[in-house]
Amino acid sequence: MLILVTYDVDTTTQTGRKRLNKIAKLCCDYGQRVQNSVFECNVDYAKYVFIKNSLLDLYDSERDSIRIYNLGNNYSHRIEHFGAKETYDPEGLLML
Repeated sequence: MLILVTYDVDTTTQTGRKRLNKIAKLCCDYGQRVQNSVFECNVDYAKYVFIKNSLLDLYDSERDSIRIYNLGNNYSHRIEHFGAKETYDPEGLLML
């Protein structure tokens, strides 16, 4: 299934900047950054649950916001890309 993870982290404090880095690293480990705070992750249900629970452990519910969109398995017709950044194949190889 393809999930879209978006987040907004309050970075006005040092701890907020640390949270931002941890959240971004977690998302990088499981998906492709498509915009600054937006990741596409092609995962199975178990990894989805792990990512969601890990994000909920990391964020500050009083200061931060996380949104997860489940695009499912038939996502290819639900995504349109326009603009400068090249798109990628979510089912293809990720270069590390």
